[in-house]
Amino acid sequence: MAYDIDMIKKVYSQMADRVNKAREVVGKPLTLSEKILYSHLWDGETSKAYERGKDYVEFAPDRIACQDATAQMALLQFMQAGKKQVAVPTTVHCDHLIQAKMGAAIDLQSANKSSSEVFDFLESVSNKYGIGFWKPGAGIIHQVVLENYAFPGGMMIGTDSHTVNAGGLGMVAIGVGGADAVDVMAGMAWELKFPKLIGVKLTGKLSGWTAPKDVILKVAGILTVKGGTGAIIEYFGEGATAMSCTGKGTICNMGAEVGATTSTFGYDDSMARYLKATNRTDVAEAANAVREHLTGDDEVYANPEQYFDEVIEINLSELRPHLNGPFTPDLATPISEMAVKAKQEDWPINVDWGLIGSCTNSSYEDLTRAASIAKQAVDKKIKAKSDFGINPGSEQIRFTAERDGLLQIFEDLDATVFTNACGPCIGQWDRSDRKGDEKNTIVHSFNRNFSKRADGNPNTHAFVGSPEMVAAIAISGRLDFDPTRDKLINEDGEEVMLDEPKGIELPTKGFAVEDAGYIAPKEDGSSVEVKVAEDSERLQLLTPFEPWDGENLTGVKLLIKALGKCTTDHISMAGPWLRYRGHLDNISNNCLIGAINAYNKKTNFVKNQLTGEFDGVPAVQREYKKAGVPTIVVGDHNYGEGSSREHAAMEPRHLGVKVVLVKSFARIHETNLKKQGMLGITFDNEADYDLIQEDDTFNFIDLKDFAPDKQLTIEVVHADGSKDTIKANHTYNEPQIAWYRKGSALNLIKEQNAA
Repeated sequence: MAYDIDMIKKVYSQMADRVNKAREVVGKPLTLSEKILYSHLWDGETSKAYERGKDYVEFAPDRIACQDATAQMALLQFMQAGKKQVAVPTTVHCDHLIQAKMGAAIDLQSANKSSSEVFDFLESVSNKYGIGFWKPGAGIIHQVVLENYAFPGGMMIGTDSHTVNAGGLGMVAIGVGGADAVDVMAGMAWELKFPKLIGVKLTGKLSGWTAPKDVILKVAGILTVKGGTGAIIEYFGEGATAMSCTGKGTICNMGAEVGATTSTFGYDDSMARYLKATNRTDVAEAANAVREHLTGDDEVYANPEQYFDEVIEINLSELRPHLNGPFTPDLATPISEMAVKAKQEDWPINVDWGLIGSCTNSSYEDLTRAASIAKQAVDKKIKAKSDFGINPGSEQIRFTAERDGLLQIFEDLDATVFTNACGPCIGQWDRSDRKGDEKNTIVHSFNRNFSKRADGNPNTHAFVGSPEMVAAIAISGRLDFDPTRDKLINEDGEEVMLDEPKGIELPTKGFAVEDAGYIAPKEDGSSVEVKVAEDSERLQLLTPFEPWDGENLTGVKLLIKALGKCTTDHISMAGPWLRYRGHLDNISNNCLIGAINAYNKKTNFVKNQLTGEFDGVPAVQREYKKAGVPTIVVGDHNYGEGSSREHAAMEPRHLGVKVVLVKSFARIHETNLKKQGMLGITFDNEADYDLIQEDDTFNFIDLKDFAPDKQLTIEVVHADGSKDTIKANHTYNEPQIAWYRKGSALNLIKEQNAA
């Protein structure tokens, strides 16, 4: 039986009435996304048609998922909310704090030792507040969710940007910051601007070397890293229904890389097969009873241009394998063009590593397709030229893959099987084959390939591809290898070619596992004590942020003007900093250390206007805070792109930054700033970014009149006494302005709970 089956049946029991009412109010056929959104309104049945991209709407998500790195701060905040138990089903998954180095057994043992304090905290706080706990080694959060919790037509939020993976099972699943999750845990509504809709029509059928990953690699090339911002991407068509459930999950997972709110597919037979294979026949039967409401209306898919804000059509029969990168996930290159492109761009041709896994591509089917290539290499006496690393998605997948001989195939190719965890995908990789910052190339089946992402080296050129393509390229050892036409020389000196990959959608013997790694919470956790040592360097109880005094903000100094791409990795790096995710003051020592200073083109080297000297960003900001000087961060387009980590908003707030002024925000980061009581605003005229000088002082002369849809006026005073007056826009509504006034959304929640 599925987890939370009664909750799922309740969702389905309400769906018909809510969808029919929404169709009546909207006055036209509905997409799947609209059906799920309208059936999860906080107030129940809708009485109005919401305007996409404009109206803020309150929703009631069905469940929450948290990974260990973000769960720490989320649960530290929840502990302040004054609640005895979470209001909706919630789980915590320990997958981020396990470093890949030697192999699964040794690495897991090392993580349990080095992060025992954090794991013990998460287990105890989960036990106390009724939260399901998945222990270290149980698997990667999004694969575990797909196997156990995702259900068609549901809505969930998760404290990780790749929560969107659950769209592979027909959910609207959205990555959020921990403060958003705390609202829902505390029994409050969750607010989201009603998304725009992008329809992707898939015709034809995948075959040969082309995989579901190539669909999203193609889409990323079309939309770019910000083309999906504020929108749900809904896939449909014959090509969609012909694809496996986990293949759909891969596509939805990487939708985060185009900035999409989430991505989803309509319920079909592949989802039913997957539910039954993962011991959720009860969910499949319940879904079948409301099947018509778990996909878009026929008229929508017949005439998509009338119902979506944008429509993309991809013929899967014509789609070819891609590699995306380096340094950005939207630089799409067909494999057939890589040889010419790599030479033009002077990308390193020799490939050092091939990495298979991550939440994007670690399903049983993924492993079988990659293993079919690896087995050919063994059988045809081809020695792999690159190192191999494998991260299974869950203990259930690892156990089943081992039983079926898949892992042995990789080991015969001298691959290292890492723990069922994120590992290199999020920078948790102790890469011993390189020292320093040598220019090099790796290929992986992950989702992100930002500079320094995997191994901390800014000169590592990381390329994203399907598991089978990663396997083929790693075996060849060359970035310009095209397995559809190129030959390899085996150990006998013979020319051989790799045959097309073959995959198995679901294990023929069924999934198996001895210990999945789940620990259920106590029904009554009131007696459970959650301990946080006062001298801990890993965990720190939170102190509420100070409320706004209601006055104009004046005398604001520039901390840094960030040049170009500034992702959450630049604002709050992962890798070795993950150990401090539960200690706000300690992790704040990485605040903006990856951002490029627009004036000297260096990282972590900014001018202290109080002394005229240069130092690291956190050190300079701590001096400003000590002196009581408010500061501002200025940024470029899509500021805060990437992970949902709220630390990227909490760290500047903790250190005393008052304002973030940019050309445009990534959705999750903008919300995180609002939740933490920060002023996140955008240039009305993007060219005003160029007016900002290193020694500037900013005066917000009408902040006292802060109101929805009202521009803010900023006086920019230059060092020579000259001034520029600029306008800034914001998207705060009345409830969000209330967060700002109170100092944070959590402060307001506590006040309401105390009333």
